[in-house]
Amino acid sequence: MIAYVTIGVDDIAGAERFYSAFLPALGYGLEYYHGDLSYTLPRAPGQSFAPPDFYVKSPFDGSPASTGNGTMIAFEAEGQQQVRDLHAAALAAGGHDEGQPGFRAAYGPRFYVGYLRDPQGNKIALFSSNPDEPGRDD
Repeated sequence: MIAYVTIGVDDIAGAERFYSAFLPALGYGLEYYHGDLSYTLPRAPGQSFAPPDFYVKSPFDGSPASTGNGTMIAFEAEGQQQVRDLHAAALAAGGHDEGQPGFRAAYGPRFYVGYLRDPQGNKIALFSSNPDEPGRDD
């Protein structure tokens, strides 16, 4: 089970603007830890596992942050409209478009996704597979 995901950035303030434009709408709370950002989901009483945390940090070794080729972090939205809204909010907060929200022929008929790059260049997906919404072939 994944416990947490960490990405490195050089501009914490820019990363906070970007990630705070959509992660709170997905239920994440923000905590600051030694100047870095910790986005966490609430843990329900009696829940046996914790949803993965998402950490945004300056690289520990002091070198510039770099993005991974082929690395992407995906966040699940409640529905297609939320994907569109959060994609737009992230763009307005300094993100870069990597693919407007919509269906992709390479994925299942209910996989609705929009792609972004954060200000550092990390690739982010916002997606929904809500079975109560129309699919690509409907």
